[in-house]
Amino acid sequence: MKETIYITGHKNPDSDSICAALAYAEYKNTNGEVNAIPVRLGAINRETKFILDYFGVDAPILIETVRLSVEDLNFDKIAPVSSEVSMRMALELMKKNNVNSLPVVDENEQLIGIATISDIVESYLEAWDNTILGRSSTTIDNIIDTLSAKSINVPKNTKAINGKILVLAMEPKSVIEYIEENDIVICGDRKDVQELAINSNISLMIITGNVSIDEEIIELAKEKEVTMILTPYDTFTASRLISQSVPIKHVMSTDNLVVFSYDDLVDDVKVQMSQTRYRSYPVINDDNKVAGLISRYHLISSMKKKVILVDHNERSQSVDGLEECEILEIIDHHRVADVFTGNPIYFRNEPVGSTSTIIASILFENGRRPSKKMAGVLAAAIISDTLLFKSPTSTNTDRIVLERLARIADLDVEKFAMEMFKAGTSLVGKTPQELLAQDFKTFTIGEDKIGIAQVYTMDPDSLKDMKNELVLLMEDRAEELEYSIFILMLTDIFAQASEMVVVGHNKELIAQAFGKKLIGNSFYAQGILSRKKQVVPPITNALTNN
Repeated sequence: MKETIYITGHKNPDSDSICAALAYAEYKNTNGEVNAIPVRLGAINRETKFILDYFGVDAPILIETVRLSVEDLNFDKIAPVSSEVSMRMALELMKKNNVNSLPVVDENEQLIGIATISDIVESYLEAWDNTILGRSSTTIDNIIDTLSAKSINVPKNTKAINGKILVLAMEPKSVIEYIEENDIVICGDRKDVQELAINSNISLMIITGNVSIDEEIIELAKEKEVTMILTPYDTFTASRLISQSVPIKHVMSTDNLVVFSYDDLVDDVKVQMSQTRYRSYPVINDDNKVAGLISRYHLISSMKKKVILVDHNERSQSVDGLEECEILEIIDHHRVADVFTGNPIYFRNEPVGSTSTIIASILFENGRRPSKKMAGVLAAAIISDTLLFKSPTSTNTDRIVLERLARIADLDVEKFAMEMFKAGTSLVGKTPQELLAQDFKTFTIGEDKIGIAQVYTMDPDSLKDMKNELVLLMEDRAEELEYSIFILMLTDIFAQASEMVVVGHNKELIAQAFGKKLIGNSFYAQGILSRKKQVVPPITNALTNN
């Protein structure tokens, strides 16, 4: 079985984060050694959607956490059984699958109970009387299976098996005192006893020892519509085993069932298990059907999820539950931050304009050629992250790699860039909440927690009427999430400048870091396009010196 690895970019993903995860997953999967799954930690923005639609590529799946869930565990994949299954069959299934319990479902495959070895053993300890088959609605099929019997006569209109069980080991004159209509009788090869029982209108005759049955007796059973079966067991064994034909619905547990779903986190499961004493618990899949059973053993033997981080290496920007995972690789072009690993890993960090540049380089270095679609996706991410080389983070390496990818994808870079930026920077219909969330990152600088959102636009004046509402929302967010400083960069790609909207108790210090003064809550910064290279470093210096 291939090892599953999740490849993820950062929260509030931009195009580079999404495209890098997609391309690196394709690269890993073509090796055939792992099952690499690209994932995302937030909604796809307009620019990224344009890229994926343009090249016909599906978006990565959305996940909220990489904490272990029930679905990740190697629990017992046991098929549920019908409530009509006999106790004997249930025991055989438990033995075959080496489990102590079986989930029981109704005709709609919905869980209705749990049958355990304890339930069955306890039933044997009860003093069941000889009417148990009738009281438990045992079927003739269950009796035949339990006694390994052969059908001799099964009428179309079978009588209800609701009488008492009798072992006919006595003289006929004594039998008359006990036998009643619809009884179940167990007998040997005595023809006189068999005839008497059938004429008493019993419902079922069980003949033991695989003996020969007189044709007259068979014809009489047909005439009286008495079910007749022949078992290889002797009379004692047959009488001992017949109670095992009772359906498990008669003994299964139905009250206070503890059930877990695929999405339940292992940490929560541990708590619930600690409060109960069941050996096994049913697991329900996404279709609300029983997928198997989970026990404490499965929690002890659980493995960590494996992840590869692209386009980030800060815990605050990464997926929830990262501390519980095994990080295998980090591929990034940002500053080295605070992600810790328990073992040495492959860490590739280069001062280039885009993580997708590094991903493409890895492919080329290993003699690999991305598919035409994926070459286009990588090219688009480089264009996006470098702002078509207007960003100061751009390098000659980005240019060289983009040229090579564009040839593979047969892409007109200039034309595509204009279409992509136009689609991605449209602010029509955007709310302040969406603007602050679409490209937002958190940075920790000393004791300060800094939030920086960036919005690219070709029409910055369209935000004028929204400015006051944005500032109020930023102040609320800063207080709620305990940000020392909250910044919104309104970046005009073609003017190559950003309006910096700032809130927080050190907002004047931020303006001073850029040699500016605040007017209201903002200042204009010519030539400032890169959050990573042009904003975080001077803020870090200002806060450190302060």
